[in-house]
Amino acid sequence: MDTRTLVGVDIGGTKCAVTLGLDCSGDLQIKDKLAFPTTDVDGTIDGIKDGIHKVLDRNSLSPKDIAAIGISCGGPLDSSKGVIMSPPNLPGWDNIHITGILEEEFGVKAAVHNDANACALAEWKFGAGKGTRNMVFLTFGTGLGAGLIIDGKLFAGTNDNAGELGHIRLESFGPVGYGKAGSFEGFCSGSGIAQLAVSMVKEKLQMGQKVDWCPDGDLGSITARTVAEAARNGDTLAKEVYSTSAKYLGKGLSIVIDILNPELIVIGSIYARNEDLLKPLMEEILSKEALPLANKVCRVVPAALGESIGDFAALSVAANI
Repeated sequence: MDTRTLVGVDIGGTKCAVTLGLDCSGDLQIKDKLAFPTTDVDGTIDGIKDGIHKVLDRNSLSPKDIAAIGISCGGPLDSSKGVIMSPPNLPGWDNIHITGILEEEFGVKAAVHNDANACALAEWKFGAGKGTRNMVFLTFGTGLGAGLIIDGKLFAGTNDNAGELGHIRLESFGPVGYGKAGSFEGFCSGSGIAQLAVSMVKEKLQMGQKVDWCPDGDLGSITARTVAEAARNGDTLAKEVYSTSAKYLGKGLSIVIDILNPELIVIGSIYARNEDLLKPLMEEILSKEALPLANKVCRVVPAALGESIGDFAALSVAANI
């Protein structure tokens, strides 16, 4: 059995994590993990180095035992050069050659991809998309990002901007996502669902009506999760919010299916947790909007790695080297 020892580094705006994994002929096993806060640039890079050394030491390993290091980080970045380029959630990370820094420290090959692409690799190699050649992964979390697997390879585009599906404008009005009103992200993300709900609840409150899941008219308490809970309890307004999101999810996916002709679309986070609220109307819209022959060969499924996808993502970047 071919087994490779991999290290994954997840760089987030508030915390980072170093993960040790074993790739056993396509079966990824997570062996250890160390998390620590994100601080300033130099402090965080030192923390990443120290974290890798600690994880290796407590597993009786040395750098020469590592096959590769994978890094998952919010964009923008240049994956071909291994450079992090001023992500909005990482102030001060301006043109940081992160792969070169880690390669020099540990003497092994490193690679970096944005978090959506890293999650796409994870679901493709080890999750719901295993065995496919043409797959699209959508985050559907706080925002809406995507990773594209085209003809058996991750497709990042000319300068790592492929897959930014959340920026597509589906309407000239609507909730704001990706800095654009009526965007795919505006209708299909946690922040977008909350915006939709706030708008609909505000109408009810201004008409003197109460909304049970918005006690005391506290619009700031509304989240995608609270709306989903209310919808499952039979609340008509909450179900209308999710129906709106489902309708535009179908419209957005029909564009993806018509252009890319994938065999599988994997959707994470909010869709994975609320498939029952979103799937029926989404499929109805797909049947009307997408090319029949393309729609026929494409399945839409929830992410298989669930809440563990973050642990798998950076390791999957390493596994792809």
